[in-house]
Amino acid sequence: QVKLVESGGGSVQPGGSLGLSCAVVGPMISINYMGWYRQAPGQQRELVATITPGFMTNTADSVKGRFTISMDNTRSMAFLQMNSLKPEDTAVYFCHAQVATREHWSGVDYWGSGTLVTVSS
Repeated sequence: QVKLVESGGGSVQPGGSLGLSCAVVGPMISINYMGWYRQAPGQQRELVATITPGFMTNTADSVKGRFTISMDNTRSMAFLQMNSLKPEDTAVYFCHAQVATREHWSGVDYWGSGTLVTVSS
């Protein structure tokens, strides 16, 4: 069974930095892409950034220039480095991966359980 294992997050003051990591574990053929989404209280889940194994990235305008997504193909991991954090970045951050498996060659969407990032003075 494929699952996503997240780590990182926590609390930081405005202007600070945090890093998130996500590992895809379990039997798989390949990873089509990985990404991070976030959901603030009372709001819909929104895209933060995505990355392909070929390192093509897509980053939301709201975090562009402050957040960087990266990927380690050898370890099936994605990372989100968050700098210059603002209070409005406070949210639960979810890792997402579309993974090809023997049962689903085209890929299936998997989600992590989420990790809380709080930016507050």
